[in-house]
Amino acid sequence: MDPERAYERAELLKAFAHPTRLQILGELRKGTRCVTDMEDILPVTQVNISQHLTVLRNAKLVDFAQDGAVRCYYLSRPKLVEGVLALITVDHPVIRKTKEQIDREKAKGAKERVAVRG
Repeated sequence: MDPERAYERAELLKAFAHPTRLQILGELRKGTRCVTDMEDILPVTQVNISQHLTVLRNAKLVDFAQDGAVRCYYLSRPKLVEGVLALITVDHPVIRKTKEQIDREKAKGAKERVAVRG
């Protein structure tokens, strides 16, 4: 992967890396929401919600429709958002692995690499 593409992907992942943004994305999975709707649901101020929505818009994860003075947001890349949110749920097999399972898999991978080189 070239450096520019790696940077773009890292920036995209950063957009997911905040609890409030994850909550916003979770709400938008249910359908279009206006900022005032989210203010009633989330434990943060309207200004804070707007700041997080700007990050999500810059990452092209959400977009909005203007209705007079009201902006209503929706997921612009629903499949991507669904996929990432599915990966980070507690029920995901990778997240449920214990440290011992991960260590065993690493050791097995290391042995396989040595065998291939050997």
